[in-house]
Amino acid sequence: MSKSPYSEEFKAETIKQIMEEGVGVLAVAKATGVSDVTLYKWLKVAGWKSGESKDKKKITEADQEIKALKAELKQVKMERDILKKAAAYFAGESL
Repeated sequence: MSKSPYSEEFKAETIKQIMEEGVGVLAVAKATGVSDVTLYKWLKVAGWKSGESKDKKKITEADQEIKALKAELKQVKMERDILKKAAAYFAGESL
């Protein structure tokens, strides 16, 4: 197996751009001159899973919060509608 022409520091910085800063693999490949296949190999060694980045995690957390808020809103609307119907029913009965 031949020795890589890239230093470990260069590999670490390149991987950091992708994993932590969320820069795309193809963009990093173009900027550094390293093939995307090589970058994917480095990422695999570093334990990176495809589609994983800081921004992706933030979006996922936001999506989860939005989903929970939508469910809560649906519940509150249903309760409001029930109370409206009950109020109308009792208002009509007392007159």
